[in-house]
Amino acid sequence: MSALDTDTDWAELTKADWKERLTEEEFHVLRKEGTERPFSSPLNDEKRPGTFVCAGCGLPLFKTDMKFDSGTGWPSFFDYIDGAVDTKRDFKLIVPRTEYHCARCGGHQGHVFKDGPAPTGLRYCNNGVALDFIPDAA
Repeated sequence: MSALDTDTDWAELTKADWKERLTEEEFHVLRKEGTERPFSSPLNDEKRPGTFVCAGCGLPLFKTDMKFDSGTGWPSFFDYIDGAVDTKRDFKLIVPRTEYHCARCGGHQGHVFKDGPAPTGLRYCNNGVALDFIPDAA
């Protein structure tokens, strides 16, 4: 789903609705807070000017100029589009981490770490399957 959908009430979608809208892998990551294998997403190498949007609802999350090569195997960004993500603490690996989600549909995107480049020093480590890419018009 790459088009911005403004008619859907995202809070009202059921598990069955999400399973119908998403692939199995997208559902696992976006709705079950799963993680894809590193180096498995073609978006890890995407460098064209454009916008990375939530694969669940199409909300713009990142611009290409916010992306950097972290060497981790996941698309990584040092910042996000204002108001696009919400965060929460994650204790799944015992050590607390900061997890982030799409601010509109709540779809799990990844985790944020304090080892990114300037100017923020942050690394938003994103599951590629949780994103769609929309290239800028030529």
